[in-house]
Amino acid sequence: MSRFDTFIPRKAYAVCVDSDGCAMDTMNIKHFRCFGPCIIDEWNLEPWRKEILDHWNVLNLFSRTRGINRFDGLARELRNINDNYTPIDGVEVFEEWAAKAPELSNKAVEAMKHVHPVFAKALSWSQAVNRGIEELRDDEKLPFENVKEALAEVHELADVVIVSSANEEAVLKEWEMYGLLDHVDLVCSQTLGSKAFCISKVLEKGYEKDHVLMCGDAPGDDKAASTNGVLYYPILVNHEGESWARFRSEAFAKFMDGSFAGSYQEALRDAFYENLK
Repeated sequence: MSRFDTFIPRKAYAVCVDSDGCAMDTMNIKHFRCFGPCIIDEWNLEPWRKEILDHWNVLNLFSRTRGINRFDGLARELRNINDNYTPIDGVEVFEEWAAKAPELSNKAVEAMKHVHPVFAKALSWSQAVNRGIEELRDDEKLPFENVKEALAEVHELADVVIVSSANEEAVLKEWEMYGLLDHVDLVCSQTLGSKAFCISKVLEKGYEKDHVLMCGDAPGDDKAASTNGVLYYPILVNHEGESWARFRSEAFAKFMDGSFAGSYQEALRDAFYENLK
């Protein structure tokens, strides 16, 4: 029996919330200190460290590919390295897998280790990233301003669902640390499937589509919402506290009274994508 089978809605409305970079101020530090540097270490790329790390951060944080799956990002970065700095053995086979695989996870990569050594290196990289994240100090992983207050207010009127592609153990630890899990009804992480899939399973519980809202900080969050026909509230990078303040003061009320869809949501989307240029 899956987690979705045991989830019982309490309210007629549901707010889905991404974790890294949306609720938790953890996305930048994880990429700056873990994801990028572990690529340098795994593939021995020290001579090109600055150029590669700069490219990785733009790819994953400060452009419209923000928030892509770690293995999709890795495939793109290995292509960049191969084309501009030094040959990467297996880049083509890894790109093809990342583009077509139904699941991009440590488990899926491990199952491919017999195909080419690049998959063993990708798994080693990903495991090193997870270890690095675990070693970050607790005071380096904080919720954004207004998040806890927003979740408490939302939880009075709607069910709250974490919808994240991050490592579930890390998400649970971080949300528990700051009392955020007190305002959560269901946790969906990378182990349960894509964000679009998780939202679809939430909808199967009987919510009307315009009664479900996804809060996210990346285009993939918008796409997951749009794929399911639910609403989307963007958290703007480098303006996260302001975004959550606006959610509390304005957007959540519009969601509840039915005036969120249409021109209001489109204006939010326009500002979101302009901010990622």
